[in-house]
Amino acid sequence: MNKKELKVALVHDFLTQFGGAERVLLALSEIFPDAPIYTLIYDEEALGKRFGSKNVRSSFLQKFPSFLKKRKKWLLPFLPVASETFDLRDFDLVISSSGAWSKGIVTRLNTTHVSYVHSPMRFIWDMNGEYLGQRSRFGCVRFITRFVLNYIRIWDRVASDRPDYLISNSIYTQGRIRKYYGRESDVIYPPAFVPLSGTTAGKQGTGDIKDKYFLIVSRLSAYKKVDAAIEAFNKLELPLMIVGTGEQEKYLKSIAGKNIKFFEFVPDEKLGEIYKNARAFVFPGVDDFGIAPVEAMSYGVPVLSIRKGGIKEVIVEGETGEFFASSVPEVIADGVRRFIENEGHYDKEAIRKKAGEFSKEKFKENILEYLEKIRIEN
Repeated sequence: MNKKELKVALVHDFLTQFGGAERVLLALSEIFPDAPIYTLIYDEEALGKRFGSKNVRSSFLQKFPSFLKKRKKWLLPFLPVASETFDLRDFDLVISSSGAWSKGIVTRLNTTHVSYVHSPMRFIWDMNGEYLGQRSRFGCVRFITRFVLNYIRIWDRVASDRPDYLISNSIYTQGRIRKYYGRESDVIYPPAFVPLSGTTAGKQGTGDIKDKYFLIVSRLSAYKKVDAAIEAFNKLELPLMIVGTGEQEKYLKSIAGKNIKFFEFVPDEKLGEIYKNARAFVFPGVDDFGIAPVEAMSYGVPVLSIRKGGIKEVIVEGETGEFFASSVPEVIADGVRRFIENEGHYDKEAIRKKAGEFSKEKFKENILEYLEKIRIEN
């Protein structure tokens, strides 16, 4: 595919923090360095220099007061409309990186829209009941919330038909897209590259096991089940390091014992050192893929994970990690104990090799091959 012949635009839900979805967008922007990036809200300070040289174009929501932009749940009625207001008529190819809203963009007839779907919206589909249960106990508030969620669910189903092609980030997500949207998609795993500049082949940190820690790198959201991991490690009294921010941050710190440390922001070079010196990575929540565990694996660090979601496509049990059955503190604690019993059997080079299957270079290669394929088909 001759990229110079195409006018390309990239669309992303929110550029307000840097996680797995933003790593996908960053890799796409490296494939198409001249493509403008459209996003609902852009927080340049929070993203640092990662997108500083890019032409980032935000929606009308950017003009809203800061206290509103930081509380996206209050913006729910505006979000479907915001994604539809982008003027994309000048582009031949639009690639949306969508966990919710950006797949709903409106393009002209001759524009090809490819949507890389990180996940159908959990809070309106498979976690709808759980989300409602977290809302106010007042009946009127719950009724309004239910009404808004029904509206968004209808919009989301309609919006899922707008892309010409769908890409899913795992076989697990592919199944959810088929169930909720009634559409087929092709799987291209996301780029799980190490934040530390240089190679992933460096030796894992050495030192006495008693001085090492278990690690979680995650957005601190309810569905990530970090609270269950904290309760498990409170019982085990083993050191746990948590890197991340989110709406549950204050609550999680309030229930954590003295053996648990939090870091809100860690520069890339420091995060690499944190990965490298971890005893094991803990992944307690059901997710559609899980980039952070793969990044830990690229340092030879085994992963302890729930046996659900896209992570099952990554971990080879007994070789690159261990599974536990559910996000219940006692079950997680039992999984940690089993890991400790088998800890000496892990081959760090084998773990690194498995992580290499999900490299940024492989992602870029797969995306370009996919775009060439659909161009030929058309």
